[in-house]
Amino acid sequence: MSTPQIAAKNLDLFYGEFQALHDINLNISEKQITALIGPSGCGKSTFLRTLNRMNDLVKGVSIKGEIQIGGENIYDKSVNVVELRKKVGMVFQKPNPFPMSIYDNIAYGPRAHGIKKKAQLNEIVERSLKQAALWNEVKDRLHSSALGLSGGQQQRLCIARVLAVEPEIVLMDEPTSALDPLATLKVEELVNELKQQYTIVIVTHNMQQAARISDITSFFLNGKIVETDITSKVFTNPSNKQTEDYITGKFG
Repeated sequence: MSTPQIAAKNLDLFYGEFQALHDINLNISEKQITALIGPSGCGKSTFLRTLNRMNDLVKGVSIKGEIQIGGENIYDKSVNVVELRKKVGMVFQKPNPFPMSIYDNIAYGPRAHGIKKKAQLNEIVERSLKQAALWNEVKDRLHSSALGLSGGQQQRLCIARVLAVEPEIVLMDEPTSALDPLATLKVEELVNELKQQYTIVIVTHNMQQAARISDITSFFLNGKIVETDITSKVFTNPSNKQTEDYITGKFG
């Protein structure tokens, strides 16, 4: 068994007095797609945000336990959060392009990390848009506003923006919930290609989506992990009755 790229160990998370995550232990292997499923409010998005410390931005949050990425506890005081978020990128539920050109959306991160040469930025923009399967659609209008793109294109632009800073891990919080079926399919195809280079953790409400694209599925309920296994096993032969009830639509 290879060493996991991400390891959550005895993780508890509180919003003030309320405990949102209970004793989470989860190993995530590199270059796989791990899907987090479960009903609304079960803790899956909260857990996802612990992986790049997005919860630091929420008032009153406290965390016990640890999350190791590449063997390092990311909650250690010595960790540079800016560097962490470069390594662990995030794609949100609703596409959120910056109100600037397509080019500047992609170049924003590399510029923030000190890349200023035009030739180098041009290369990064092209590479990232190609990786996000968007280059052919936008190469003739790189200097037009990103807000003029369709919803599905905007979401692929946001994925390209994350890839531009060369992360190792890409977190996706219900990346297709605001998209139509065709745009959803394009994003799913893209995610499948990206796992050859990146570790992907995706929160999804859509169980068919989890079954289609993930290698491993982890089922969350009431802030706890009920079951984690190979996706095909979770969906066809779950070892926990609660998992089976959720998957067959008895609740959630």
